[in-house]
Amino acid sequence: MTSANDGVVRAAGCVLWRRSPVDGALELCLVHRPKYDDWSWPKGKLERGEDPLAGALREVAEETGYTAVPGAELGTVHYMTGGRPKQVRYWAAEATAGRFTPTKEVDRLRWLPPDAARARLTQFRDRALIDEVLAAVRPA
Repeated sequence: MTSANDGVVRAAGCVLWRRSPVDGALELCLVHRPKYDDWSWPKGKLERGEDPLAGALREVAEETGYTAVPGAELGTVHYMTGGRPKQVRYWAAEATAGRFTPTKEVDRLRWLPPDAARARLTQFRDRALIDEVLAAVRPA
């Protein structure tokens, strides 16, 4: 286990999912961040001492406007940002209620089928989480 002073940027997020209101098919939530002009999973840096799952659910609410019920913990993604290592822990989470309102941080949100989400994600490293969600979420 690494210490809090090891220089690693710690973050958490969710692969937010729902059943399509039209046909019940699985849809995944992607957010667009204008600062980076990218499509990603809702995620963000943890506050000092914050539990990673609590942080993930907070970030989902802040970025998407949705509350969520967490499910299986997914893989942790590691990469470098600004010359520092970053680690993002993810959970599968079912969207339960809410409504998206654009902000300066997240200006667009899309609910997409898994294959379309895989194609839309900007970072290749985020795509493996789709297979983990598909394994974790029961078919309709």
